[in-house]
Amino acid sequence: MPAFRQVGEKQLPNPILYMAWCPKRDLIALANTTGELLLHRLANFHRVWSLPPNENTGKEITSLAWRPDGKVLAFSVGDTKQVVLCDAEKAEILHLFPVEYPASCMHWMEVQDDSSTLTSFSESEDESSRFLPKLPTLPKSYSTTSKIFSEEKSEEVTNLLGEVRLNILVVGGPSGFVELYAYGLYKIATLSGILGTCRSLGLSSDLKSLSVITEIRSTDDNPEIRYIQLDTGLLSSCLPELTKMARKFTHISTLLQYLRVSLTCMCEAWEEILMQMDLRLTKFVQEKNTSTQVQDEFLELLLWGHASPELQALLMNQLTVKGLKMLGQSIDSSYSSIQKLVISHLQSGSEALLYHLSEVKGMALWKQKFQPLGLDPSDIEDAIVAVGSFTLKASELLQVIDKSMKNFKAFFRWLYVAMLRMSEDHVPPELNKMTQKDLAFVADFLSEHFSANEELFDRKGKYFNVERVGQYLKDEDEDLVSPPNMDGNQWVTFVKQSTHLKDSPLLFPTYPQKSLHFVKRLMEASIDLCLQKPAAVIGDSVKQAVCLRLYTVPESSENTPRLFELPSLWNDKKAAMHYVVFCMPEISPSKIYILRRPTDPNRSVPNGLVALNLNTPLNSSIDDETPAPASVDYSYSCLDARFYDDETLTVVLRRLEDDENKMRVLAQLPLNSAMSWDEEFSWDLSLRLEQQTEGIPVQGVAWGNQSREMDNISAQFVAVNGIRKVACVLSANLRHVRVFEMDAEEEEDEEERADESQEMSSDQDRIEDTKTNESDAVEGGRVEDAQVSGQGPRDSLDDTAGSDTL
Repeated sequence: MPAFRQVGEKQLPNPILYMAWCPKRDLIALANTTGELLLHRLANFHRVWSLPPNENTGKEITSLAWRPDGKVLAFSVGDTKQVVLCDAEKAEILHLFPVEYPASCMHWMEVQDDSSTLTSFSESEDESSRFLPKLPTLPKSYSTTSKIFSEEKSEEVTNLLGEVRLNILVVGGPSGFVELYAYGLYKIATLSGILGTCRSLGLSSDLKSLSVITEIRSTDDNPEIRYIQLDTGLLSSCLPELTKMARKFTHISTLLQYLRVSLTCMCEAWEEILMQMDLRLTKFVQEKNTSTQVQDEFLELLLWGHASPELQALLMNQLTVKGLKMLGQSIDSSYSSIQKLVISHLQSGSEALLYHLSEVKGMALWKQKFQPLGLDPSDIEDAIVAVGSFTLKASELLQVIDKSMKNFKAFFRWLYVAMLRMSEDHVPPELNKMTQKDLAFVADFLSEHFSANEELFDRKGKYFNVERVGQYLKDEDEDLVSPPNMDGNQWVTFVKQSTHLKDSPLLFPTYPQKSLHFVKRLMEASIDLCLQKPAAVIGDSVKQAVCLRLYTVPESSENTPRLFELPSLWNDKKAAMHYVVFCMPEISPSKIYILRRPTDPNRSVPNGLVALNLNTPLNSSIDDETPAPASVDYSYSCLDARFYDDETLTVVLRRLEDDENKMRVLAQLPLNSAMSWDEEFSWDLSLRLEQQTEGIPVQGVAWGNQSREMDNISAQFVAVNGIRKVACVLSANLRHVRVFEMDAEEEEDEEERADESQEMSSDQDRIEDTKTNESDAVEGGRVEDAQVSGQGPRDSLDDTAGSDTL
């Protein structure tokens, strides 16, 4: 009776490149060659949802990583050089950030649950909600970008931050690229000095070290695999401060995103229709034969009630009474929308930003605690000043909007009456009354806004700048065409005349000639400097502790998918150890090598390397009192290996004696006895390990009944989850998967298994012919027809009952 109960099998239409089990739930994420991300449930391998590639994310997924609580899935995209965080519940993109290189590997870890740090964690609670009102919801009607998460949206920041306990996403790529992101959002370290492409990495849960497997390519030799251990002691020694800083800077990053999206919504509210008056007046100047100024023509109409033939043609034929009415309504609507966005979003978001930056400044002034992390009070003060300038510019825009709305209302009301009189239509009595004050107001508006500007025609293709709000929303480096007139402002005059206030650091600079976008960019640059400095300082503190040259990659394996290829890293939280499992098929095809290093680089561990000999009788045990027979049953080589838990290794083996090379075995290798060896290996660090294999201690290992031969599948790779006690086997052609429960045995008899095998084979043929069978009825990210073991569809991905529902 074979071990492990098969609970699912599927033939997929596109090759699978990456697969990763959810740490907490019975879900497995798959990424295929088309850039599609799939989420499957363990039971019968039902698909829960799929996330197709799009222009925002990209089409080339290069690695996967689950957040330790299983609620967020990170995947990296090679063609757009981004890391994307996806909500596992709804298949929604929560956040994405650019990286310098396409990420080739990722690891998401959670800080160890240590009683000594619980107090500091509780002190890291953010109290901003007690002092700051909740930010208004972004108007989704304006922009699709508002769907990207921001602080106001359905508690998603809290969802992303997760528990108060710190978790860190480690991203690695080519050219020694390694970055660490707190909560998967805020970059806390950029590492340097690592050689080669990162193939695998793991940050220890005590934050004392980072293990990296790299591949170094040279021009005259095969690629070389190395194990590097980096000392990250600063992270562990400053854990409470790091947690506080990371959470605070994550809020700041979120608020910046909120302000960006708010400004995008404002730009969309400001429509190009506001330019129509400027363009029509320019066309009028170019077409008319007289040399009279436009403002003189309008003033003549205002004062004497008659217009030139050219002006009358402009008003009655091009603009029309109906068009004027629609233009007035459109301008009024646009201005009102922008005004609301400035008041409710820009100003409230800026106030929240000032609050959080002020708290960070207080942290930075506590130099004993926070200076080692790179917090600089002067940089943070510069950021606070930049946010203050942005707030002042937003207030200036509000004044311009308010003045423009009054001007346009008066102007359109007068022009509407004048055009009705030209067309000899009835003028309503309520519109026919204009006081001397109203006439003076319109006259001032005409003289100020309707003067032609030849320089403006060269820059913008128009002579006029009647509309004054749009210039603030243009994302350009040029100065404002019509900056506000400050001549009569008593405060500005007072500051200029005061020698003490003129250059005072207490006053925020106003940049009167610049647009809102320009001041926003200054603010972003200043805050980015604050956000990036700790990453550089912490990154510089990380030093290489150990570098071990393992082996060279043979040319024969150059076309093997890189993700599944060994070595594989494992972090033993209980024993504070890094484990590396790897094979050297060219040197010793029947051995698996296990390297272990303490997470504390300053410690040493005896017997740090052992080789597991796979030439052990299939049903024997290394603990048996009877000696093993002289000849073994079979010899095996390891195709893939993953740590199932701290004491067990899950492997896919190939029988070497099999001429057709088809016999594959899935097995669980117990490591307790093998890891308690007594022999010590003396490692010559100047040589590769493959050049000194003779002295490596070899341990026999047997898996007894913890193995199963793989029928009808050319098994090549395996992904495991020891907490859920499951394994997923992938075939060499990357299209055929089987899922097993590892702590249960098959209960059916031989005939039933034979029938099932025959039925499955024919079913696979049908699936191969009709590759459209993949749609498992997904709507809105929920499974609609997952009738698993007599149960109805589930409303949530959470599975509190575990695998017993199978």
